[in-house]
Amino acid sequence: MTGRLNGKVALITGGCSGIGLGTVELFAAEGAKVIAADLQDEKGAMLEARFPGVVRYAHCDVTVEADIAAACAMAKSAFGGLDILFNNAGHVGLRGELADVTVEGWDATFAVLVRGPAIGMKHARPLMLERGGGSIINTASIAGLQAGFGPLAYSAAKCAVIHMSRCAAAELSPHKIRVNAICPGLIATSIFGDALGMNREGADQMAAMVAQNGAGAQPIPKSGLPADIAAAALYLASDDSVFVTGTHIVVDGGITIGGRHAWDPAAASPFAEVFGMTLQDIAAATAPKP
Repeated sequence: MTGRLNGKVALITGGCSGIGLGTVELFAAEGAKVIAADLQDEKGAMLEARFPGVVRYAHCDVTVEADIAAACAMAKSAFGGLDILFNNAGHVGLRGELADVTVEGWDATFAVLVRGPAIGMKHARPLMLERGGGSIINTASIAGLQAGFGPLAYSAAKCAVIHMSRCAAAELSPHKIRVNAICPGLIATSIFGDALGMNREGADQMAAMVAQNGAGAQPIPKSGLPADIAAAALYLASDDSVFVTGTHIVVDGGITIGGRHAWDPAAASPFAEVFGMTLQDIAAATAPKP
């Protein structure tokens, strides 16, 4: 590793599994001191044991402002301040179609996915001002960019995260605090098991299945892994992105490039349904006659 985060202190929510864990591991390897905030106390204790003096665990429910405030305070008390906040904790939340929406489910989804990052930014701000600036990274999703990649409430919340990041960047960039979002695609994490209502063990097994079988889902023929998102987070956290704020980075292996027919020669084009012929047939039929 190159020490791109030497001297930096980071707080990562959802830091004990999936994307959060991959980012904790990478940030620690790159020289950062890390607060891993999560609800998985046993995994948090294991992280502290793996990275003594480098990683501290904070029990944190991101729907509880006092927990977020305490995690930020730990960054200062344990490591002297805060330079990087990765608002990564999340869940699928309210499932089903529009007819299935409940006020309670909608509010609970937005509490985790939108209000949590907002409160995280609120409490990180004064600590970053003390350090002369910092970097805030919010986990959004390709579901916030296009329909069809997540339930309604989840997709709306992730869209809100993208715009909230832009608005926060406008406010905070004059203070040298940058704010950006990452939009993951199909990444092998426990969120898919969560979507199916599985327990934690089952969801972890589902993540392993996605890692094994996800290579064919997008143009880049590999499974999306937490390390892929961690690498993007490292760029946004480091001084390599000192001139980058108010934007979102899509890390999806190209799945949002277009319909499958755009990149898979074996997939039927929509034109085939409309005209009963392939694009090659259409091209041949409309080619100038010699």
